[in-house]
Amino acid sequence: MPTLALVRHGQSLWNLENRFTGWVDVPLTPKGVDEARAAGERLKGQHFDVAYTSALVRAQDTLRIIMETAGFDIPVIRDQALNERHYGDLQGLNKTKTAERYGEEQVHTWRRSYSTPPPNGEALQDTAARTLPFFERAILGDIAQGKDVLVVAHGNSNRSIVMDLDGLSEEEVVALELGTGVPVLYELAEDGTVKDKYTLE
Repeated sequence: MPTLALVRHGQSLWNLENRFTGWVDVPLTPKGVDEARAAGERLKGQHFDVAYTSALVRAQDTLRIIMETAGFDIPVIRDQALNERHYGDLQGLNKTKTAERYGEEQVHTWRRSYSTPPPNGEALQDTAARTLPFFERAILGDIAQGKDVLVVAHGNSNRSIVMDLDGLSEEEVVALELGTGVPVLYELAEDGTVKDKYTLE
């Protein structure tokens, strides 16, 4: 039975600084590097045929560290369909100061509404609209061939995938928290049906 592992990248510099990151390339913090190593340790002994990641360096570096730590030597496919949600005009802004400027309720709506995007950015439904077709075509295409797949991406692109696999509602998915560097494993039938799910913490 094929395995799909989803990992959110380790803590980035702007995670630490409480800034909206989106598609801006920012590095991992030392803690983020440690989280990636810990994910690699947790995944030791697992088998994977292929890995997917986004076009952003924090996810790529997390995947590289996981592979080095776990001893994986597998092909890596990078695609911006797995990029983090694009936060538009909010990218680079401090979340607390943005709430002071626009009001906490407005910023909460931008951050947690499924369908309301920030100015010139993506809502979660927009992220899902680019992530899920790629997931269904490429990643589930590998699963259908019996391959074990490792995906290292971002909070919102992974959230879109979990929404699809777990059948979450719009309200449930916006409340879903995915920890940095924490592998979530699915055992899937080759038609993509979920048979089991567990978290390696």
